[in-house]
Amino acid sequence: MLGPDLRESPEHACNYLPGRMAKFRAFEAGRLSADTYQELMDAGFRRSGRIVYQPTCARCRACVPLRVNVYAFGLTKSFRRTLKRNSDITVRIAEPAPTAEKWLLYQRYQQEWHAKADGSAENPQQFVEFLYDSPVETAEFEYRDAGGKLLGVGICDLSQKSLSSVYFYFEPDERCRSLGTFSAVYEILWARQMNIPYWYAGYWIEACGAMAYKSRFRPAEILATDGQWRRL
Repeated sequence: MLGPDLRESPEHACNYLPGRMAKFRAFEAGRLSADTYQELMDAGFRRSGRIVYQPTCARCRACVPLRVNVYAFGLTKSFRRTLKRNSDITVRIAEPAPTAEKWLLYQRYQQEWHAKADGSAENPQQFVEFLYDSPVETAEFEYRDAGGKLLGVGICDLSQKSLSSVYFYFEPDERCRSLGTFSAVYEILWARQMNIPYWYAGYWIEACGAMAYKSRFRPAEILATDGQWRRL
């Protein structure tokens, strides 16, 4: 399934757990069918742009794929408050399209939310390669307020079995809206409406605050080391 171009990266400092070293295996994909990419996700792979990768860190299995059964998903009081707080937002779902407006929003998000003074050292071409150059069927969720201001953008991969959240970037000045939570809940409810049974959230890392939040969306399942999905 993976082909002859699967390569191992050199060890490097882990971006999520201080003091640990990370490693992954990966290949560059030209075009993947939805079914093929679904099989890869169910084997523990994810994609970034056209790079499909899987962590292979020595003596560490902290990166755990997580998904949510959208039919069993329940709205907590907190989720309902977030939906109400953002009731003025309109969402447009369409084929992904990079624009200058989105690039500027992404830069602000990187600079202010992730404290990267240079916008993650990226240029518009890298922005397109990272988020908009996809080997699979992908949808873009645009979130705008009543005045038409762009508040957030979510990139998601599509298959009959899953809606896979790839990335979400948003207006850092609107942090009181909890836009990350709002977008995740919106995607889950949209998947249910479209009869897509699972929402894939990428890797869950319990010991990393930036990734641990994913377990708030219940009921969650994690991919065990034997390749089976089990209830978290």
